Amino acid sequence: MNYEIVNLEEKQVVGLVKETTNNNNKAVEDIKILWEEFFIKGHYEKIKNRKDNKTIGLYTDYQVDFSQPYNFLCCCEVNKIDSIEDPLVSKTIPSGKYAKFIINGDVQNLVGEFWMKLWQMDLDRKYSCDFEEYQNNTEDMQNQEIHIYISIN
Repeated sequence: MNYEIVNLEEKQVVGLVKETTNNNNKAVEDIKILWEEFFIKGHYEKIKNRKDNKTIGLYTDYQVDFSQPYNFLCCCEVNKIDSIEDPLVSKTIPSGKYAKFIINGDVQNLVGEFWMKLWQMDLDRKYSCDFEEYQNNTEDMQNQEIHIYISIN
């Protein structure tokens, strides 16, 4: 898979969080439910000071690596954090060096396939914050552009 090395500035995000694990495909189900809750229960609309209309799937607070529990957030980048309504939380994506991948296609299949391939790569991962940034540049869920950033050393 092709990628470029980029240096990102710190980002502030607000969203819903859930601890999960990749064992027994638990993360697949947990993440699907969290995204549904994020949109169906109106949490996306409750986020104040959104920087843009992009959504972010954030993998963070790794206990060790992708084989151990971690937190997943459905979130949006914000310009500033004023007040946050429960159950929303805030998190900082640290500045630093990331491997940036760009994928295009069906959201549901493409993202899972990406992670399966990534886990096989010899990438010097930092396991601080990794995230999918959904560009939301089309209504067609089978033709989405997604930027995926993997924190590296």
